[in-house]
Amino acid sequence: MTATSISMNHLDYDFNLLPEYLELLFAKLRIAVVFGGDCDRAGSVIYKTHNPRSWKSYKIVAREISQALVEIGFKHVFVIPDDMNLPEQLKQKNIHLVWLNTGGVQGYNPVCHTPALLEMLGMPYIGHNPLNSSTLDNKHAFKRELQSLGIQTAPFMTWHPSQGILLPNLHDRFALTFGEYQGPFVVKPVSGRASLHVYFVDKIEGLSQAVSEVHRATHNTALIEKYLPGQEFCVAVCGYVTYANGAFSKNTKPFAFSTIERVLESEEHIFTSMDKKAITTDRGRLMGPEEPELKQELIELARKIYWEFSLNSLVRIDVRSDADGSLFVLEANPKPDLKHPEENVTSLVALGLAEYGMSYNDLILSLLADRLDYLLTQHIEIIPHIVDLLC
Repeated sequence: MTATSISMNHLDYDFNLLPEYLELLFAKLRIAVVFGGDCDRAGSVIYKTHNPRSWKSYKIVAREISQALVEIGFKHVFVIPDDMNLPEQLKQKNIHLVWLNTGGVQGYNPVCHTPALLEMLGMPYIGHNPLNSSTLDNKHAFKRELQSLGIQTAPFMTWHPSQGILLPNLHDRFALTFGEYQGPFVVKPVSGRASLHVYFVDKIEGLSQAVSEVHRATHNTALIEKYLPGQEFCVAVCGYVTYANGAFSKNTKPFAFSTIERVLESEEHIFTSMDKKAITTDRGRLMGPEEPELKQELIELARKIYWEFSLNSLVRIDVRSDADGSLFVLEANPKPDLKHPEENVTSLVALGLAEYGMSYNDLILSLLADRLDYLLTQHIEIIPHIVDLLC
């Protein structure tokens, strides 16, 4: 069988021909890398409203992803803002596939807005589906799912000012969650990014003020979490198809990589926002062969989350240990930074690629190839416009 014989019957798809399919797509596939649109720009929205999730355009990284796709071999790559003009832009440019690099424009649950729009348009994309986007980005929803799966997460509760003033010692829900525990705590937005508006609260008496500060900044629910005093780690995980050492492979398990200990400064209780302090190579310690059991535990934890949540795109899992060294999942970042590594400045995702014989461009190709493999294997009937390019 050759690539030109592919049909709408998914049984005709052969992974071994993926390199040949990609060679055909290099000259034909039209890709849009979409970054966050600016609601302050005229014509981007009908009415400007509030965004409880700290907004960022991610335009620079979108351009870096676009450049990587061009260097890989794709001839038609466009960088487009995520706003009310997106559908028309996709239509005018005859886009076949979208790469989502946006956290949304405005409004509540903004991370799921664009994938939901693309689902309605019938446009395939690289990124999480609307449900997973929203679940991963809403920390309390994600943590409840973790609890249902028996995966350890730091004890937590939520609070919104519509419920009144938080008086921890008088609230039954607080007692059920924390018992006699009096602190310290971490208070953060249920939906956020880059450790913004996250507070370390030493004693129970400071919780009400911290919750009020989170609501003042976000107009959204605050999450109150037991502070874990141990080490902080992160691990990236994506799909089953990878491109490494110059060859494609399809693994039996999700690809987990970049197992990193986040290096905290002496008085730094929680990792400082990347908006305030860049991710330099000295802020993340790549875990080596001297700690194989801990490293493997992080890898297996990431794989389990990817599998159990039926994920289809890259996430970064943030983990913290307690005083005894037990691991607890804090959150999963649905849109981890994909910055191209530069001298002494990188992303937590890209930091450990060399260990697996991969470059930044190899990771970008892996993410795209994995999505194509998934669509051709599981949902070939919804991508006839891409199938036609292979004929």
